[in-house]
This record gives sequence, structure tokens and C-alpha cells, in this order.
Amino acid sequence: MEFNNGEQPNGEESNEIEQYKVRIMRAHVEREDPSAKVLPFLLSSVTILRYEVDDLMIRRFLRARELDVEKASTLFLRYLSWRRSFLPNGFISPSEIPHELAQNKLFMQGVDKKNHPIVVLFGAKHKPYKGNLEEFKQCQQDRKSLWPLQILKGGYANSDVRGYIAALSILQDCYPERLAKLFIVHVPYIFMTAWKIIYPFIDSKTKKKINFVENKKLKSTLLEDIDESQLPDVYGGRLALVPIQDS
Repeated sequence: MEFNNGEQPNGEESNEIEQYKVRIMRAHVEREDPSAKVLPFLLSSVTILRYEVDDLMIRRFLRARELDVEKASTLFLRYLSWRRSFLPNGFISPSEIPHELAQNKLFMQGVDKKNHPIVVLFGAKHKPYKGNLEEFKQCQQDRKSLWPLQILKGGYANSDVRGYIAALSILQDCYPERLAKLFIVHVPYIFMTAWKIIYPFIDSKTKKKINFVENKKLKSTLLEDIDESQLPDVYGGRLALVPIQDS
């Protein structure tokens, strides 16, 4: 099969080309992997919506590869294979990540002004020696849209370069175009050392969404994207955080 290149015109023509490439990519993916014709983890409770949801997901993979059908198809097929082996049931149960949940470091509640769900991660509570890399990777599933990420003051025990790279890989390769914005706040010196190692692994699109925020501008910066009623109280808002396993 011949594929069009990744050039993307503007306006209605661009939308038509994108829709056309979605159809081409769907046909190619279903031919290479027949199981892609039925994706139970994507299905709505209303069966008629199945293909609409599938199209949205395919479109995200296309956009992640500049509408290059061949590259997007390769990425999507790799994702399907990964998901079957890593998430055979379509989800991660609390019993599979006990060490990660016990650290009470992850919160998902509230929405930003564009209705993206907000995820907060306290980096200083991350203890890589209490779990293993696979459990940490499992804990990264179903992350969506806007991620304010807090890195509190911590020593070398909180620095987990392997974990950071694994999380980035999952985000970029398995959930492309799902991150709206990432805020990194209260950054300790040790994190910047790890950041120099991590940075080359971040794709150009993701880099544009990452924002380091100064402490003195923290609340005002977050309020540009998040209403005060939805802003966690630890950042000066009115929303009390509840660990994800208790919410």
C-alpha cells in the first residue's frame, strides 16, 4: 500500500484529508491485526458509538506522527500489542499496584477550564525502592489531559530516572495527544540533574507542553488554566486532595 506524506494543509481541506487518512489507517491496521476490528476497551456502552470512539483514537496517533499513515499505523499496532500483554483485562486493579498506592502520591480530581481532568503527582513521595519498575509503569495507565506535577524537595531516594523515562515512553507511545499541559513545580536541584538525562527522550510536541513554574508565580500561573474552585488547596485553591485510591 502507498501512503501519503505527513503534510497537513489548513482549514476544511485539512480536515477532509485527516478523515481520509483515518479510513486508510483503519483499513491497514485491521488488515495487519484482525483483533483491531473489535476493541472492547474502547467501546462505549452504546455500541453504535464504537467507530466514532475508534476514529478519535486513530486520529490522535495520526496527529502524533504528523499525519504520516505508515508511521502512525506502526505506532498504533505496537500499542495494541503492548496493551494486550500489559493490560489483558483492559485496566489495572488496586491489588496489582499496592506499593504505589501506599505512598499516597497520586491524585486525580477536578478539571481545568477546558474540562481536562487534572492529575497531581507528589514526586517527593515517590519511593522507587518500595516497588519495582513494572508496578510503577502500571500505575501510569489511563493518565489523561492536564497534569500538574509537583516535585517536592527530596534526596536521591526520590530520583528515579528509569521510572521517569518509562512514564514518558508510555505517555508518548501509548497515549499520544492526550497531554494538554504539564506543570512542574517546587523543583529541587537533584531533579534538574535527572532532567538533563530525561530531556533527550521527550518528543518535540511534548516538550512544548511542559512548563516549569517559579514558586512566586505558582498560584497565578495555575489560575490561568484552572478555576480556583478546581485548583488543589496545596496550590492555593479550594479543592481538598484525596488519594486516587480513596476517591
